[in-house]
Formats: sequence, structure tokens, C-alpha cells
Amino acid sequence: MSIDWLADPIPASDRDARLAALQRQMQLTKPAGALGRLEALAVRLAGLQRCVCPQLERVRIVVFAADHGVAAAGVSAYPQAVTAEMVRNFARGGAAISVLARTLGAELEVVNVGTVAALEPLAGVIDARVGPGTANFVRAPAMSDEQLEQALAAGRTAAERAMLAGAQLFIGGEMGIGNTTAAAALAAALLGLPTAELVGPGTGLDAAGVAAKIRIVDAALARAQAATPLAALRELGGFEIAALAAAYLAAAQRGVPSLVDGFITSVAALVALRMQPELADWLLFAHRSAEPGHRHVLAACAAEPLLELGLRLGEGSGAALALPLLRSACTLHGEMATFAEAGVSQA
Repeated sequence: MSIDWLADPIPASDRDARLAALQRQMQLTKPAGALGRLEALAVRLAGLQRCVCPQLERVRIVVFAADHGVAAAGVSAYPQAVTAEMVRNFARGGAAISVLARTLGAELEVVNVGTVAALEPLAGVIDARVGPGTANFVRAPAMSDEQLEQALAAGRTAAERAMLAGAQLFIGGEMGIGNTTAAAALAAALLGLPTAELVGPGTGLDAAGVAAKIRIVDAALARAQAATPLAALRELGGFEIAALAAAYLAAAQRGVPSLVDGFITSVAALVALRMQPELADWLLFAHRSAEPGHRHVLAACAAEPLLELGLRLGEGSGAALALPLLRSACTLHGEMATFAEAGVSQA
């Protein structure tokens, strides 16, 4: 197995399509700039889709699920069994992202990359289990080189499935008890910021729980020495975080943009950006979450999120909520009349 594909080239946005879309915006029956960021989003998507009028009818949402050895340290308000239980809930259609995907007409896929217990066959769930969760990264690297490669491959394959299905937009989600701890540790390693600025309540820890979580992350950072983003991912990440980073890269390499969800997915995006800065054009950021570390990660990604609703659910739910904004940007751009078509006088 090889990870050489991570360095495969990422295409540039099409300048001619962007200019043509911008010219169309200037002819629509509205004052210039009246639709604010929606105009810029439509032009940006036009460049990525290499057409004057982009569309986002076909959207694939992929939720990667995995467990974390650090959960044994009590970093979550919920027991580790919840990860597998939620995978079953996704399969039954009862989770928030399941409801949102149905509402939006988006395809939902769940990929089990590492629950502690093996799961029975479930509708809509892909078994790509790398192992029974990561190791406790306070004591040892979260994963081996082989496990890292397998998790990356799972993300790449999920992106390829989305592309083969004709997806025009990729949304990644995650589920894993303990994964805000992994994301905070990984962000601290990549950004060099104090852990207290990156560690938050996750599933609902109180102040004492957050303080204990900070100490756990500090201990992990003292143990781990990582010179590269991939090394940091192996030392401190999760199988689902690795899969997400790979999926973002693979989608962009195939000319499909991704809508990034919240804190954990943004950390995965940061890892991918550190490997390939050219990925930046292909990442749209859905929202600023209530996790305190998210603002630092967004800043490092030079991201301007679309929403700020106090969300901290994960699953890709914030991205799903932002999808109608992107679709509205495309629909307005493509279906509004021009001044000439409407017989309206221009300024």
C-alpha cells in the first residue's frame, strides 16, 4: 500500500469560467453586490466546476466513524459504546444528519473505519474498519504506519465512490467518542498554540472535565514528536480524521469541492492543507462551531465560514445546514434574469 497519491496534483480553478460568471453577475437584475457573499460563492463555484452557471443538485455526505483509545481517560461525557450505537442510528435514519440528508435530497453514506466492536452488516454503512479504535495516544502513537495508510485509503475510496456517483459537492462528517480530544491535540501540534485555547467541552464536559482534558492533551504532546503533518496525524489523530483529510484531497484531485463541517473536520482539512496548500480553493467552510478551538483552526485555514449558530454536534450537520445557502447562490446566479432579458434599465 502506498500514500504517494497524496501528492497527486490538484487542478486550479478555471479563470475564464470565473470571469464569465462575474460578468453574468454584473448583468443580473439587482444592484451590483446586493447579494453579498452569495455572489462570490457562485463565481467561485463556477471556476471550480468550469462553467458559467454552477449547480449543486448531486451532493454526497459521508460520515466516518471510529473510536479513540484516549476515551479510556474519561475525556467524554458519553461512554465509548455510543460510537457503534450511533452508527446503527445512522443506518436506521434516526440521527440528525440522516434527517438533514433526507430533507436536502443528499446521498448519505457511513463508513466505519474503526469502532471498538465489529458491527453487523448495516444498510448504508461501509465496513472499512482499520482496527478496534486507535491506541491511547498519551502512552503510544495513536496508530501504526499501516493503520494510517489504511485510514487514508478509506477516505480516498469514499471520495472516489462519491465522484463515480456524479457528486458535485462532497461533505464529510465524523462520529467518534473522544474525537474532540484527538482534534485538539492534533491542532495544538500543528499550530503550536497552548492547549487551553484549543480544548473545549466536546460532548458536554464541565469546567473540571475540560481542565482534565487539557492535562491529557498536554501529556500526549509531551510524548509525541511529529515533524510532519502525517506524523502528527499518526501520533495524535483518529482513523476518521485521517479518512477525512484523505477524502478532501482525493475529491479536489478529481475536481470536486468539499464543504467542511465543524471543529474536527476543520482539523482534518488543516492536515490536508499542510500537505497540499493548493487544496484551499476546493474547500468551503460551513460554520463556526461552539468549540473554542475552532476559531483558531479556521484562522489557520484562512476560512470564512457561512454560519455561526452555536453548533457542536458534528456528523456533518453544520455543513448540511449550510448547503441551502450554496444552492441558493447557484440558483440565483443561474435563473435570475439579466437587465436585457427583463427589459429593466441599468444604473
